[in-house]
Amino acid sequence: MKKQPTNASSIGPNFINKRAISRRRFLRGTGVALSLPLLDAMRPAFTSAAEEAAKNPGGKPRRMLAVCNNLGILPGEFFPKNSGRDYVASPYLEHLQDHRNEFTSFEGVWHPDVDGGHPADICFLTAAPHPGRGGFRNTISLDQFMAERIGHLTRVPNLNLGVNAGRGSRTLSWSSTGVRLPVEESASEVFKRLFIQGTPEEAESQIRKLKIGQSILDSVGEQADDLRRELGPRDRGRLDQYFTSVRELEKRMAMSREWEKQPKPIVTAEAPVDPPGPSFYMEKTRLLYDIAQLAFETDTTRLITIMLDGVSTPALMIDGEKTTSDYHDLSHHGKSKSKLDQLKAIDTGHMKLLADLFTKLKSVSEEGEPLLDRSMILFGTNFGNANSHVCTNLPTLFAGGGFKHGQHIAYDTYRNYPLSNLFVSMLQRMGLESDRFATSTGTMRGLEMV
Repeated sequence: MKKQPTNASSIGPNFINKRAISRRRFLRGTGVALSLPLLDAMRPAFTSAAEEAAKNPGGKPRRMLAVCNNLGILPGEFFPKNSGRDYVASPYLEHLQDHRNEFTSFEGVWHPDVDGGHPADICFLTAAPHPGRGGFRNTISLDQFMAERIGHLTRVPNLNLGVNAGRGSRTLSWSSTGVRLPVEESASEVFKRLFIQGTPEEAESQIRKLKIGQSILDSVGEQADDLRRELGPRDRGRLDQYFTSVRELEKRMAMSREWEKQPKPIVTAEAPVDPPGPSFYMEKTRLLYDIAQLAFETDTTRLITIMLDGVSTPALMIDGEKTTSDYHDLSHHGKSKSKLDQLKAIDTGHMKLLADLFTKLKSVSEEGEPLLDRSMILFGTNFGNANSHVCTNLPTLFAGGGFKHGQHIAYDTYRNYPLSNLFVSMLQRMGLESDRFATSTGTMRGLEMV
């Protein structure tokens, strides 16, 4: 069989009759060992606070927390038997009834062509199709799309968190070039970064690092002209796009230096203590929810994602007792009563943690409004049924954020409705003029803003 060319630069309209340029050659050409995708991943789009106020009614800050449990939720326990505003709460939603008017549950939603079983979790916020296929490349996630537009308005553009996700390198956040953005797992370290004020010497040291980083980026731009002349038209376009991102990153670094000069917000909460291991999955989740609430309350960031990675979770502690096997094994229950009972206990724990989070966000007032009314909370999964690896009919819950809630919306459970339509509604509620995202066909039918 004839060997196929492996260098994209030698194929099609981008072909040039020269030797392929290796990554090492590129890095020598730029003068420093930088990774293009990481720089491109951090690319912000800058707007002014005045522009944000013009987009958001009354200039209200809007926020988003997106959570994905990558081992699913038992659908029979989650979905109510009837839809509408007079729905009868399911066993799981019973735990949220104190907040019935603050959330909407969805049935019959999916990401079209997002299949492949476990790999689908990385597409929860991107909706990029066929993640299990060879050559798959992800697309920008909802949080990063937002961060490019409003991330500069806060000290931290976005937080990308995870429970046991680091072990398997799972994440919800992906750059505009499809680069995975790693999660932070330690609640104590995130708390320290957000709320513990360093010494003046530490702040100055950080400013010096930022200045050094900016000078490196300047060097990259200055040394690229010779390399650019060796590239074909398409690669020159890509390189130009890359250096545009470098200049935008320079602006971000300049703004970061200014943030380093400002004191961090003062919170009365005690610094969290990280649980001793991955078995304490629920406690780790609770701590990250507490971090999210504090980050929103102090307006440290307005965009947070949390990947709940059950695949990398061993036997876990539930109500003081350890499960008989690891989370992944339980999810493939095969209708075993013992495993189903343990899964119900885990799912119930998730519902109770959400109820606690809603209570805390409702108890905080921002300009006379409950913080929950300004915070969109998306809780869902990439699995409609983890036991059979089905990625349709995804159990999905959406709370707060300035929408008319108190209902269960059921779409066609055989011909599912695009979940990314909800993303468009969220973008518009955020004040961003967007009418499409990924596989969307419009805004979320049946969900109205207040």
